[in-house]
Amino acid sequence: MKIKDFGVEIWMNLYENNCEYNLAETCVESLTVDEILTLSGEKESFYDKLLNMKLTYGAIEGSIPLREAITTLYRKVKVENLTITHGAIGANALSIMTLVDRGDRVISVLPTYQQHYSIPESIGADIQILRLKEENNFLPDLDELKELAIPGTKLICINNPNNPTGAVMDEEYLLKIVDIAKGCGAYLLCDEAYRGLTHDSENSFTASVADLYEKGISTASMSKTFSAAGLRLGWVAGPEDFIEKINRQRDYHVISVGMIDDALATIILKNKDKIVKRNIEIVLNNAKLLDEWVAKEPLISYVKPKGGTTAFLKYDIDMSSVDFCVKLLEQTGVMLLPGSALDMEGYLRIGYCNNPEIIRKGLEKISEFLKQYS
Repeated sequence: MKIKDFGVEIWMNLYENNCEYNLAETCVESLTVDEILTLSGEKESFYDKLLNMKLTYGAIEGSIPLREAITTLYRKVKVENLTITHGAIGANALSIMTLVDRGDRVISVLPTYQQHYSIPESIGADIQILRLKEENNFLPDLDELKELAIPGTKLICINNPNNPTGAVMDEEYLLKIVDIAKGCGAYLLCDEAYRGLTHDSENSFTASVADLYEKGISTASMSKTFSAAGLRLGWVAGPEDFIEKINRQRDYHVISVGMIDDALATIILKNKDKIVKRNIEIVLNNAKLLDEWVAKEPLISYVKPKGGTTAFLKYDIDMSSVDFCVKLLEQTGVMLLPGSALDMEGYLRIGYCNNPEIIRKGLEKISEFLKQYS
């Protein structure tokens, strides 16, 4: 199978361990194991459990306690509608490989996580790109989607909240996309890795397509909303018959996730309210820092993000995004992600939910860098 290089992951692998200020990081500041166990009040009991844990493969499709904890993130999803994967990256890949055959029409928004269009393309699908535009606040144009969603379309891929723009589709908007998917008989896959981090809502969790549509598929993970990317644990939520098919596919790729990861993820999700409260506070405070900074920078503009942990910065300098990011890193130690890694030249992705002091100092360094182009 020939597949395009994964732009984001190659860039992160090259530079994220060789920078002083990582403003490409997309997770809310990661939790330590000690913080998780202290927050849960289960430190002693977990250590006892850990020391006596026999390291077998464990529950192949994820333990029942873990999947029961995940169901609390949804309205209608039951244990039978879930399977556990190696991160949301595994969830996306398995979902697409389970559904898509050569020649199938697949629609994906852009920018988004590259899996959504490069994996179907590598399979030989009829991949159609729906470009998100600034003038529409980076929300999918519904009329354009209708034109692309011809009868027999196999899959529509969206991302909510969107990575990298931070755009958020509310339930009303999602239902309009559901109607389009129903009209052509397509499955609707929504990468919901950042779900739970909506900025301007009393309930930070947006609606999930798995609750809105009988052919809706939600992929998510412990990485962003729950600050535990190191667990490498995600899941697929979807129709029971689809989950049965994906489990036949995952036998070739996953077998099982680690038992320790499963146990820690269960503890985190049982204490999700405390962790989400902590993370929303970080997100909102850092988003304010970013917004104030953008307002002062004449060469930078953006559509203010409404969710997630990333924003898409437009820069008014005659320079490729790769050159910008390399020069910035060499001169200041600040790491950003070039828009070209997301097939969107002229932009920079910033992750602003790391440690607040890193964000503050990193933005100051970018300002110093921009002065030479004023």
